[in-house]
Amino acid sequence: MDISIRWLNQYLEPGNVTPDEADAILTEAGLPIESRTQLDNADTVLDVEVTSNRGDCLGHIGIAREIAAARHAATPRTLKLPEVDLPSAAGAPIADQLALENRVPDRCPLFTARLIRGVKIGPSPDWLRQALESLGQRSINNVVDVTNFITLETGNPCHVFDLRKLAGGRLIVRAAEPGEKVKTLYAGEHALRATDIVVADAERPQSLAGIIGGFDSQVDDSTTDVVFEMATWDPVAVRNTGRRLNIRTDAAYRFERGIDPRTIDAAARRAVQLICAVSRGELAGGVLEAGAPLPEDRVVELRVARVEKILGVPVPDDEMIDLLNALSIRTGRASEGVLHCTIPPHRAHDLTREIDLIEEVARARSLAKIPLKQTLAVTVHPPQREESLESEAARTLAAMGFHETVTFAFTSPKKAAVFLPGGLDTVSVDDDRRKAEPTLRPSVLLGLLGTRKANADARTALPGGLRFYELAAAFAQVPGTRDTVERRTLAVLADVEFAGKKPGVDELQHAVRVMRGAVGAVVRACYGPDARTEAVPGPPAHRGYDASAHARLFVHAGEKKEEIGAFGLISDEARRLEDLDTPVVGAELRLDVLTAAPVPRTTVRPLPQFPGIERDLSLILPESTPWSSVRALVHACDLERCVGSELVSVYRGKQVGPGRKSVTVRVRFRDDARTLRHEEVDPQLERLAARARADLGAEIRA
Repeated sequence: MDISIRWLNQYLEPGNVTPDEADAILTEAGLPIESRTQLDNADTVLDVEVTSNRGDCLGHIGIAREIAAARHAATPRTLKLPEVDLPSAAGAPIADQLALENRVPDRCPLFTARLIRGVKIGPSPDWLRQALESLGQRSINNVVDVTNFITLETGNPCHVFDLRKLAGGRLIVRAAEPGEKVKTLYAGEHALRATDIVVADAERPQSLAGIIGGFDSQVDDSTTDVVFEMATWDPVAVRNTGRRLNIRTDAAYRFERGIDPRTIDAAARRAVQLICAVSRGELAGGVLEAGAPLPEDRVVELRVARVEKILGVPVPDDEMIDLLNALSIRTGRASEGVLHCTIPPHRAHDLTREIDLIEEVARARSLAKIPLKQTLAVTVHPPQREESLESEAARTLAAMGFHETVTFAFTSPKKAAVFLPGGLDTVSVDDDRRKAEPTLRPSVLLGLLGTRKANADARTALPGGLRFYELAAAFAQVPGTRDTVERRTLAVLADVEFAGKKPGVDELQHAVRVMRGAVGAVVRACYGPDARTEAVPGPPAHRGYDASAHARLFVHAGEKKEEIGAFGLISDEARRLEDLDTPVVGAELRLDVLTAAPVPRTTVRPLPQFPGIERDLSLILPESTPWSSVRALVHACDLERCVGSELVSVYRGKQVGPGRKSVTVRVRFRDDARTLRHEEVDPQLERLAARARADLGAEIRA
């Protein structure tokens, strides 16, 4: 932000601040000077570095307020605002010649219009022309120059229309029609989208809201009646339109940082006074206003003890009150040790919390007054449990041959649709720079599939196939709303290893069991060795999985059962999107569930002193019977001296018949006090077999 020292001194009493003094005061207040330019007319221009939260300092009055509030300055100063004395209204009121309609009050909180008749367009007076030229601006005419002057003085952009050129005597603030065009003052003609906001007359757009005025309604030498407009706009809407059309203006720069609608009236009155003075026009009675209700003043409590704790130095109550009042923050005592601070409109976007006010106290006192310690006390804390569990899950997968990836969060709409869960919409950005990939991924598996394709193109191969994992976020949104669904996910992908042209059933099952084992290892790493993972076959949440080979995943830890994700074969449709021939198995685990795992209770047991007995039992079962049913049956039998069971193998073939499978379960027995005999175990196996026949309809395979 360029500031003229000569111009700046008009708002200070006494107005004798020098470039060196302004440099020192502003730098200590957190507004450092980027450069200094000496002009031929004995003026100096300072380029002040203004952060994006300080839109109030994008005008000379805002900078003058900072200098006046600096209590550490050698010369005490006060802020001297320009006196506004509006001329008496003349002629018919504005409403007789102009109508105003605001159809988008959510994106235009306030739009105001005033009418000045009988203006004489011509050169600007010397004081106005010199003020603008000192900051590198070209003088256009007396009326337009005032609008530029007000922008640089108050930080409130404004615009003027030629009333005669407004069709139908109307101003309409509305969303643009798709494909509608606007011809701007100096940035050419642009096709608009429905997300753009325009100020239109009864026929067509006359300006691009918050960015640039229109060519067709500009003020020129033939103008006699002007409509003066001052408004405020949604910062996001202005930023998105300006970036898409590649138009950068002083007005857009300020609106992007937020302008409170309560600042408009005073700035507009000042502008109208100057236009009438330099053009000899007459002000029509009344003001047209349309928008949302004005926001109420925000009051923030400031604890005196908190200020001392944060700054490290005591600051007397009276000094704090004086400093904050000098910054136009109305401050008084609320109770013992607590101050009531009313935030002024020009700081409403910036000052919202107690800590913001503490920063203001520090700046006004001078940041140089805060002591710097030679050493800092540092306390080292262990990693948070969530971080530790994420690292443990990653180490577990790495130990099993999985390679971590970091992939891009954007994808194409076509790919995203395949992995989008039902009942949700994708999240996309309206940005031409993203081109073919404007959509945020609804599944991290999309990135892993892209990585697998890149390795396939490079002919990368490893024994056992390639395996990848990634800890990242996936995105979606609720249809018809802006409510986003963001979930951090542990995504895992592994090849199906096979010989020949395509994998057989056994090879596909082996790959699924490998993934199932990897998921179980991750769960045990987070929940402890006693945690158990259950896979429940069912339809997938999206088309990225093969519907015939998919299961939901649940973790059993103690008495608690919780869903942690899903896994299965990646569908042919998903692989075709990446032109990937290799069949793969994928899994998606919810990190919020894994990292919320309770601390497992560790127990220590002595190693067994006596040998145990392992017995295998082969059950011929219907194909639909899951392993979890067999395991639950073993547990329900409550076999004496049984210390565990596990799946050995699954066989399908002519010997067991169609629609059936042979499941071999291994049951382990042990007695801690002596060596077991086989005749002690036989009755247990017979009881298990009988229960399997009755409950599962099993046949016992010899």
